Amino acid sequence: MSGSVAGPDCCGGLGNTDFSKADLCVMTGLLAYVDPAHPSFVAAILAIAFNPLFWNVVARWEHKTRRLSKAFGSPYLACYSLGVAILLLNVLRSHCFTQAMLSQPKMESLDNPLAYCLGLVLLGVGVVFVLSSFFALGFTGTFLGDYFGILKDARVTTFPFNVLENPMYWGSTANYLGWAIMNASPTGLLLTAVVAFIYVVAILYEEPFTAEIYRQKASRLHRRS
Repeated sequence: MSGSVAGPDCCGGLGNTDFSKADLCVMTGLLAYVDPAHPSFVAAILAIAFNPLFWNVVARWEHKTRRLSKAFGSPYLACYSLGVAILLLNVLRSHCFTQAMLSQPKMESLDNPLAYCLGLVLLGVGVVFVLSSFFALGFTGTFLGDYFGILKDARVTTFPFNVLENPMYWGSTANYLGWAIMNASPTGLLLTAVVAFIYVVAILYEEPFTAEIYRQKASRLHRRS
């Protein structure tokens, strides 16, 4: 049940704050509101971790074997199918995230109109980055078309890629952060940190592989010319 409780003064007041321990203090304060063994929290963690693992494993398997393209008779149909699966998994992730927030206490210091407006702004910024990324990349560009052999002619440099690297991922993170603040949820803030960490791992895993795909494309074109 969602409720509102006062958190502990973990730092003993600003006058006694050891700023070298501030990050640990913040994390300790958040954990005071969170039951990590609660089924909804565990489900949210699993959903957050599973999604990038799923799409990377499937996409690399497709790049190596072309099994999905053969099964669907077209790389485009295969990519569209993976994209729909990813969208459905993202809906499930968001549902698990929300249920985890609702099942655990709110933080009084975040439960106010100013924080709600800040969360709303972050949510709006996130939506802008996610949607503009999708429109700039198209469906196949968004959902790993490179791994299906559906390659772009050139790197996308229009908005939002001209202001931020990986705007789809960071827009999604901003969405979760804004949603957590709007709900005054320490659980949501902690889960948002997990989302950001998983995206960083995904970026480190995906970018070299994607760069190699386009390096091989450039090499083939060079040999033909």
